[in-house]
Amino acid sequence: MTDNEEIIKVIETLFQAGISKDFTVLRDIHLNDSKFSSFSDLPPYDLKDYQNTIELEELKFVSISDYSYEIKNPKISIFGDTAVIAMELIQKGMLVDTKAYTGEHMSITGRATFVLVKQPTWKIAHIHLSKIG
Repeated sequence: MTDNEEIIKVIETLFQAGISKDFTVLRDIHLNDSKFSSFSDLPPYDLKDYQNTIELEELKFVSISDYSYEIKNPKISIFGDTAVIAMELIQKGMLVDTKAYTGEHMSITGRATFVLVKQPTWKIAHIHLSKIG
């Protein structure tokens, strides 16, 4: 597998966790290091560390049923053992309120930037998600 294929696979693994609800993969694809960071398009909007990111991703994916995603126009740039992937990202699903037993369709069109490092496999070191619609 080429580096580009491996990098796309890591990113798809992240979003596939939202479909499969298998969250064990999240710890494998993120860099478990104090250098890890993430910004999200969902609150809280502060800069998050590895542990908070994993917990919030799990919480997000648990609360969305019929989750789907589409990666559009990915651009991968590799600089030695560091890679940047920028893309358009569409996420859809049913946001479920388990207390009120209600659901609301959601569709988030956004942009995503990921920084990955190769140690020895590609791991996500930074995430930045932002909504555009």
